[in-house]
Amino acid sequence: MLELINKIKENKALRTIGNILYYMLFVIIILILLVVIIQRVSKNTLSLAGYRIFNIVSGSMMPDYEIGDILISREIDAKDVKIGDDVVYIGKKIPLQGMIVTHRVIEKKEENGIYTFRTKGIANEESDPTINGDQIYGKIIYKVQTLSFISKIINNLYAFYFFIFVPLSIIIIKKITDIVYCIKHKDDENEEENKDKKDE
Repeated sequence: MLELINKIKENKALRTIGNILYYMLFVIIILILLVVIIQRVSKNTLSLAGYRIFNIVSGSMMPDYEIGDILISREIDAKDVKIGDDVVYIGKKIPLQGMIVTHRVIEKKEENGIYTFRTKGIANEESDPTINGDQIYGKIIYKVQTLSFISKIINNLYAFYFFIFVPLSIIIIKKITDIVYCIKHKDDENEEENKDKKDE
């Protein structure tokens, strides 16, 4: 087994491919953790230069957005919101009170400079309670395909095992074998040095 590991380590191409995959996986995992931490800590109230990250948790916007999709919203003035826009807002009326909702604008009204909206989930039969412009966090501008894919994997036990747990295990094993290889290599060098000194 150790001989096979040594052969792999001596193969430059395999070593390079392994390092690239290792760092790619590391970056992806860090990105996912950052998204999760930002969402949990800020409760989706944190805005970076007017942008926010959201995670879809229900099927109300199917088929456009599926459970687990990661969306980016941009702050928008109420007057600029159009019918057909997908917006993220904080619910203030039952049954959506205190909930962050991503739904489509189906009606817009303006009275004395104050804007009100009706929104509805694509898959829902009924519309939401009326919302004011100040409840809107922003308009959805982008679905992050890569993070959405990974988010769905994390939410699926079998996929999580094969796509996250197994690769992480491989990374850990790789690091352990690197350490063992370095120790073994150092021991061999020390033995050779001691042998050379005895021969002298």
